[in-house]
Amino acid sequence: MSDKAIPPTSKQAPSLIRGLGLLDSTMIVMGSMIGSGIFIVSADVARQVPSPALLILAWVLAGVFTQACALGLAELAGAFPRAGGQYAYLREAFGPLMGFLFGWTLFLVINTGTVAAVAVAFARFLGVLVPAISSTSYVVNLGEFVLPFTAHRFLAAVSTQQLAAIVSIAVLTVINCFGIRLGAVVQNLFTFTKTGALLALALLGVIVGWNAQAVEANFGNFLGNVPWNYAALAALGVALVGPIFAADAWYAIAFTGEEVKNPGRNLPRSMVLGVGLVCLLYVVTNFVYLGVLPLEGSPDGTTPLARGIQYAAEDRVGTAAAQVIFGPVGMVLMAVAVVISTFGCNNGIILSGARVYYAMARDKLFFASVSKVHPRYHTPVIALAVQGVWSCLLTLSGTYSQLLDYIIFAVLLFNILTTCGLFVLRRKRPDLPRPYRTWGYPWVPLIFIGIAGFVEWALLVYKPMYTWPGLIIVLLGLPVYYLWRRFGAAPSGG
Repeated sequence: MSDKAIPPTSKQAPSLIRGLGLLDSTMIVMGSMIGSGIFIVSADVARQVPSPALLILAWVLAGVFTQACALGLAELAGAFPRAGGQYAYLREAFGPLMGFLFGWTLFLVINTGTVAAVAVAFARFLGVLVPAISSTSYVVNLGEFVLPFTAHRFLAAVSTQQLAAIVSIAVLTVINCFGIRLGAVVQNLFTFTKTGALLALALLGVIVGWNAQAVEANFGNFLGNVPWNYAALAALGVALVGPIFAADAWYAIAFTGEEVKNPGRNLPRSMVLGVGLVCLLYVVTNFVYLGVLPLEGSPDGTTPLARGIQYAAEDRVGTAAAQVIFGPVGMVLMAVAVVISTFGCNNGIILSGARVYYAMARDKLFFASVSKVHPRYHTPVIALAVQGVWSCLLTLSGTYSQLLDYIIFAVLLFNILTTCGLFVLRRKRPDLPRPYRTWGYPWVPLIFIGIAGFVEWALLVYKPMYTWPGLIIVLLGLPVYYLWRRFGAAPSGG
């Protein structure tokens, strides 16, 4: 297939174009993964597994988990280089219902909720540089109201922090309307910058910030006093959630399958290469945290070192480490790094996520207008706009973080189902051209399913409040799907 778009005629609607090379694709993978998680998640992990060995093990297992999933999905991406990624794979393996449920959950919460959460993280750290941007400084404040028939209080207000988050979503949405190449250029620039910032933090942490007190506390008793038993394994399973989600969104490149040049080669390579580099960088960064900050500390500590990893202020482990390395200016430098990181992360998520709704609409499983492509820029502008509006509404609602907690179980469930789809399609369509075949098949995909199943079990047992709401969100898609089939257009193919 030609990499250039065919000029539309009166009989041919404009379509997406293949404008992403291997570098662009890899940068989307890495840029979508690296957000604010690596700078804050380790504090929560440390509180759940109070042992340096278990902290590192959680990040290593998350890397193995993510890479195992990437190796499986890479085969599907090469075989089905279509817009929509996992939506298309689930549809091919299990039928349109499963694809719709994935797209429904992605639009309702997973993708748009992530965009909202990352945008607020961007605004929060931007507030360190611009104090006027704050969650307590309001542009509009209509006061507090009690919701009818409940005791829940609702503050009808828009803070400057929310406004900054909304502006960032709007800017990135508009940028991505002007062609896949412009979105890729922005992605490459910000991904190179934030990857360089993480590498600089790791390198300077070893050269400048390596602290004898932290090294003795963490590496002198690396295994800790935690018994390696059932309870420790269960705690590790729950603690894995943070690192797994810090490495999430790597599959965003699959959503742009119809816009990648030589997709049979570049899609699998970008997935495996991007995931491997980021997960390795995450493990190295956590070793640096342990060399700069003691695992434990005092909540009342007046210095970053005294606070330690567990008690880093507002979980900002990266900021605490930067303060040890750079002194007072470390907070400002880290704020700049996170602002760049979150802005670039959201660019990748916004760019790719809209392609799922575009693919659903093209299959008559979403509003027909969402399948429209701009005749000049060849981008799904309606899909981008709809995604942006809903993300902004979630930002205003203030409930996006709770929604993200609720869909943890559902995200892992869809990843398990997609990996199972690899086995189904190997049997169902053995003659399908597969430019890339999963390395280590069937054992590597089974390793992923095993680890993911273990995490799902731990969440069901120890955090049921985060599992059932996520399943309910998914299951709400069932009546919507059947109503759509009855009163809307019937899905094509599948």
